[in-house]
Amino acid sequence: MWAKPTQADLKAMPKIYAQEKTKSGDQIVYGHFFMGAHDWFITEFDGEDTFFGFAILNGDLDMAEWGYISFQELKDLKQSFMQVDFDKHWDKRPVREVDKIVKAGGVH
Repeated sequence: MWAKPTQADLKAMPKIYAQEKTKSGDQIVYGHFFMGAHDWFITEFDGEDTFFGFAILNGDLDMAEWGYISFQELKDLKQSFMQVDFDKHWDKRPVREVDKIVKAGGVH
C-alpha cells in the first residue's frame, strides 16, 4: 500500500453498524481507497481490520456493492506495479455526494 490512513483517520471513522439506521444517502463516507479502476469508499471501521463501505471493482458500476472490506487484504493487494492507495485529499461527505456511488445505484 502506498499511502496509508493515519491512526487519526482510522479513529475518526465510526464503528461498524454506527450508521446502520441512517438513510444510505445520508451516511458519511470517511475514506477512499483506490487502485487503477478500483474504488473502495469507507463508511465504518471496526477498529481492527474490517471496514464497511462501497466497492467498485474494475470500474464496473453494475456489479458495485456495499459490503465488508478487509484492511489487510487492501494492504496486500497488488496488480503489476500498482498498489492500493489511501486518498489523503478525501473530504468526508454524505454518500449522496459521491458521484461514483450514486451512478452505481448505491443510494437507496
